[in-house]
Amino acid sequence: MSGVNEIRSTFLDYFKSNGHEVVPSSPLVPRNDPTLMFANSGMVQFKNVFTGQEKRPYARATTAQKCVRAGGKHNDLDNVGYTARHHTFFEMLGNFSFGDYFKEQAITHAWTLVTREFGLPKDKLTVTVYSEDDEAHTLWKKIAGLPDSRIIRIATSDNFWRMGDVGPCGPCSEIFYDHGDHIPGGPPGSPDEDGDRFIEIWNLVFMQYEEAAGGIRTNLPRPSIDTGMGLERIAAVLQGTHDNYAIDLFATLIRTIADLTNVPSDGPMSASHRVIADHLRCSAFLIADGVLPSNEGRGYVLRRIMRRGMRHAQLLGAKDPLMHKLVPALVREMGQAYPELIRAEALISETLKLEETRFRTTLARGLSILDQETQALGSGDKLKGDIAFTLYDTYGFPLDLTQDALRARGVGVDIEGFDAAMAQQKAKARAAWAGTGEAATETLWFPLRERVGATEFLGYDTESAEGVVTALVKDNAEVATLKEGESGTVILNQTPFYGESGGQVGDTGTLVGNGFKAEVTDVQKKLGDVFAHQVKVVSGAIELGKPAELTVDHGRRGTIRANHSATHLLHEALRRVLGDHVAQKGSQVAPERLRFDFSHPKPISREELAKVEAMANRLVLQNEPITTKLMSVDDAIASGARALFGEKYGDEVRVVSMGTDRDAETPKAFSVELCGGTHASRTGDIGLVTVLSEAGVAAGVRRLEALTGEAARRHLREESVALDEMAGLLKAPIAELPARVATLVEERRKLERELSEARKKLAMGGGGEASDPIREIAGAKLLARAVTGVEMKDLKSLADEAKARVGSGVVAIVGVAEDGKAGVVVGVTPDLTERFDAVALVRAASERLGGKGGGGRRDMAQAGGPDGTQAEAALEAVAAAMG
Repeated sequence: MSGVNEIRSTFLDYFKSNGHEVVPSSPLVPRNDPTLMFANSGMVQFKNVFTGQEKRPYARATTAQKCVRAGGKHNDLDNVGYTARHHTFFEMLGNFSFGDYFKEQAITHAWTLVTREFGLPKDKLTVTVYSEDDEAHTLWKKIAGLPDSRIIRIATSDNFWRMGDVGPCGPCSEIFYDHGDHIPGGPPGSPDEDGDRFIEIWNLVFMQYEEAAGGIRTNLPRPSIDTGMGLERIAAVLQGTHDNYAIDLFATLIRTIADLTNVPSDGPMSASHRVIADHLRCSAFLIADGVLPSNEGRGYVLRRIMRRGMRHAQLLGAKDPLMHKLVPALVREMGQAYPELIRAEALISETLKLEETRFRTTLARGLSILDQETQALGSGDKLKGDIAFTLYDTYGFPLDLTQDALRARGVGVDIEGFDAAMAQQKAKARAAWAGTGEAATETLWFPLRERVGATEFLGYDTESAEGVVTALVKDNAEVATLKEGESGTVILNQTPFYGESGGQVGDTGTLVGNGFKAEVTDVQKKLGDVFAHQVKVVSGAIELGKPAELTVDHGRRGTIRANHSATHLLHEALRRVLGDHVAQKGSQVAPERLRFDFSHPKPISREELAKVEAMANRLVLQNEPITTKLMSVDDAIASGARALFGEKYGDEVRVVSMGTDRDAETPKAFSVELCGGTHASRTGDIGLVTVLSEAGVAAGVRRLEALTGEAARRHLREESVALDEMAGLLKAPIAELPARVATLVEERRKLERELSEARKKLAMGGGGEASDPIREIAGAKLLARAVTGVEMKDLKSLADEAKARVGSGVVAIVGVAEDGKAGVVVGVTPDLTERFDAVALVRAASERLGGKGGGGRRDMAQAGGPDGTQAEAALEAVAAAMG
């Protein structure tokens, strides 16, 4: 039992058999502590359980927790590779009691595990206790039978743990393993304690006090246990070495590095092998947990770790990017325990390859400039700050890399000059922003962004997290508080809420803190990376600097993700059905439905639309994972990824792939697009795609609207019910409805034509010539009649029939509608158009009806008016105009 994987499972199985819940490792990005850069111990995910803010269905737990210490307070980065035990990433094995068992059982479990399960000899073990913890000292003697000489009292804070300045705290007890007198170093508490002979393998925290302001401690009503055992350290002990990098896990990775570089791992370059192995592991796990390289925050720490490993790869003589080639070996070693590595393997590999490719260019260019600028400099001299800033700002050469490159020559960097150049650049940026023509109210965002920094988006991997309020805005001005009933904008250091962009609407949900609750009604992005949460405070008051728990509306986010993924499938299906000219011209991805605009010169036929919908649903039924890779824009486009209209892309982009094109000669992804939005995990999560409509919105641009999932199912169900009802009314099977309805429509049209003819005849007095009211005006016949019950569109046909009956003359017909309005038509037979103008005559009639004007030709004109009671007066006006 010496392999890392076996040691991990033995630890967890032991505590499981002793009533502990095996809890999976939490992500490296803490969801419940926004003040931490990364999870750095096993208790991080249980912090709120220990404080009583959260309840779990178990009182005992055990974990193998992923941890990173490479930024902020806990930063081991500079030591990694040069010592036997420092790592950026490590696993912390732990067991926890939340008010259940306490010291005696915790010590019993620890002693039983290390001596019986792990088989460590008792005479190799030494423990420490806090100097004032007599209880722990007595228990170690009782349970382990250790002599006083091997129970060392430590009076310093090393053996007293605190969660913070106030809150839960308590004494610690550590277990040390003695590697033997052939290794330099002394026992804990001695002047030589920093040597490698006595190694701490396990720390037991007895959380028994509540510390208030002023250092006042009271007993906790339910004391708890928090322990941590470094997996790498205990593996080294069990594998007979004091060097963590000699254990089986690292040995495999380092052997792979040596094989790929042809550089021995035990020679003068051994530190480089160690750095690469450690930094590979850390980078891979961070990427798997949603952190991607960037120039700020967690992404910047990741970039530093990656580039440090990549620089050592170059020192080993690797001609091409190396670290991405090591990912399969890491996944083989750790993928079973951490399936997220398997799921994210492609993303990890692509990200490492992209970063190392770019970094090699940066490194070569930066070192070349450094050589030119420092030729005349010697030991003790300093590189000018503005040169260092140019390297940073223009060529992407980090300051710490510049310092590291010059350190061997004893050359420093003028940091004050660097900072001054940085300040000058920011001043220019502010001036440029103020001159862009943005609305005055928007000018508050640039200085705010400069002061509080970007908001870190966690929403690709979680829908809940904690954040710290960094700014509050109300009525376009910063404020210190948002009170109950007020609406405003909240900025936090990190958020799971998606900010509207790329056609995808912003998330909604809740913002809850100590003494306040707010509804998040929308989230907008300001300056590309400041997430502005639009909120309404339901209770209490939101204050600057306060932590808050953010929870995205899960159901709404789920439908948005499904709709967004469906948009990608429909886009590609349209392109395949209609042609390669199809390109997205805009979109909106909302929870209710999706729509997107695309280039196409003509309406889509019913058959084409059916093909598009069927193709999209075939991909849904594949139920294959939707994958994301990080690539450069150029590489992404070159690989066939499609860019979305209106989206702004940085140097690095997320490439989303979904479905398998099973018609291709070589299987490949069906849809590959550049996209920063959130997506479903699998195509099957979309459920169903139903196209609602397709229409033109501009010249050469069509718009398609569709539903997915439950909304699509409801829509189809409603249509099915309507069809059933129609079939019942027509007493016909659903399959025969189209033919039956077509027959009914034709019959209706026929009846409407017959009814129209009958109404026209009735309106004209039955149709006989004797009934026509004809008189002679100025030597010409005038047939003038007011009618009702005739549609306005039929007045012209009545006038044509009347002209035929008159033979030679003028016809004037006024039709009065049911709403009291009137229409008038005047017709003149061809032989009289030189004498009478139908347009002039109809305008005279329209004026009496309260209308204005009229139009047509000399032989036929039409007008209308609001006052049908003046129908006869309008006819008399025509007669008067003829005379």
